[in-house]
Amino acid sequence: MRADTSTSPIPVTPTGLSRRAERFIEVNGIHVPHQSVRHHRDAWIGHGVPAAEVDRATDFQERWGGLALPPAPFYEGGRRILGADCPEGSAAGGWSFPAGTCRVSMAYGFMIGPEGAFGLDAHRWTPLHASTDGWVESLALADHAGRCAKTVTKITGEAVQSLELREYEPIPEVLGVTDTWWRGKDSLIALSRGEAVGLEAPQCLEAHVYGGLDAWGLHGG
Repeated sequence: MRADTSTSPIPVTPTGLSRRAERFIEVNGIHVPHQSVRHHRDAWIGHGVPAAEVDRATDFQERWGGLALPPAPFYEGGRRILGADCPEGSAAGGWSFPAGTCRVSMAYGFMIGPEGAFGLDAHRWTPLHASTDGWVESLALADHAGRCAKTVTKITGEAVQSLELREYEPIPEVLGVTDTWWRGKDSLIALSRGEAVGLEAPQCLEAHVYGGLDAWGLHGG
């Protein structure tokens, strides 16, 4: 039987996202031609990759493969195009696979971890969001907040630790692990800890405070 080397059809917007994220993909996303990874299955298994890990990478490719989104506010813009590649075993146990191509040369890569988290492969594995859905929700929220806020304040390094969040509530749809979003009375806060944790570089802590938001700007989804 001949291997399937054809490109996948242009996908529809993935299901299960918030309406905000759906609109973000529909308006800002571009689906570029991409190959299925199914034709790599036998070769990857032959190199010792468990079949279940090949299936995980295949499922990711079918849901997200070929989706190009606008730059993220952190991580030098993040992924350029989402897409799976060959799973890799780690010395600490478990398997991960690359999540797509970078926009620029970086000291780390973006991976999908053993439990499905979207994160950084740097000095150590650092999950940013519990799934790729959370990463995309975060991008959509950043786009929305950037358009609706009257002010955007960037805070870096030790000053991030002094942010007072007791009157804020976490935004659940971003599925935050190391990176989180918070909603206050008239502002949103995005906290990025991934580089600080993954590179063991506390000076890389960063937060963006989006101020002057009305009810639509706070929720908008």
